[in-house]
Amino acid sequence: MQTLAEPHEELEIREIMGDLVMQLLGAQFYASYVWQPGSLSFAQPTQINMDPINLRAYESYYQFHDPITPLMQRFQVAVRATDVMAHEDLQKTEFFNDFLNKDGLYWGVNLYAWHQGQNLGDMRIWRDKRRENFSLDELRLLDMLQPAFVTALARAQRPNQRNEVLLNTLSQRLTPREQDAARLVMLGLTDKEIARNLQISSTTVRTHLENAFRKVGVSNRAALVHKLRV
Repeated sequence: MQTLAEPHEELEIREIMGDLVMQLLGAQFYASYVWQPGSLSFAQPTQINMDPINLRAYESYYQFHDPITPLMQRFQVAVRATDVMAHEDLQKTEFFNDFLNKDGLYWGVNLYAWHQGQNLGDMRIWRDKRRENFSLDELRLLDMLQPAFVTALARAQRPNQRNEVLLNTLSQRLTPREQDAARLVMLGLTDKEIARNLQISSTTVRTHLENAFRKVGVSNRAALVHKLRV
């Protein structure tokens, strides 16, 4: 709670929470995304002990063939994968065999940060098959963290709300990936940091940004930031 009370950037909050909840729950894997209502997709990933290549496959394909996350996302409290689908049924799916199983993800629990009807981010915590499923007591621990998690994310996003509105006005011009890269530029991240956060190469970051520059009518990062903040 003390950590969340300190000022942090939005992505940093989700990274810090990942490390803390993994220790708290004895979990081995963590990922976190932010829901993008415009593109109906999850973006802005951060992860611990997950294969970046596998996560890119999630972002490009498996999130659109995911039988559990859309159901889990409806909950305002911590929810296990087994609360929305029987585990034996999940094991029969492409999502389990070709995505979850590649990293050894077996037992999962998600927590979503909902604020005024908006999903500010999530925590996806997983154990391998050698461990037990998450208990009800562990779900309650996550629920106790949720108010502080939501408050921290809402506080971090307030300075960027005007930027989000401006970016939304460009949604018809920029692809979702170009918008993600532009948001991170506005937070002051370097190409290498953007590449790490989006799990793409620095060359791909440059391609996204150059496309954004052309579509917005600017020639560099500083001009892009100025254009979006004016």
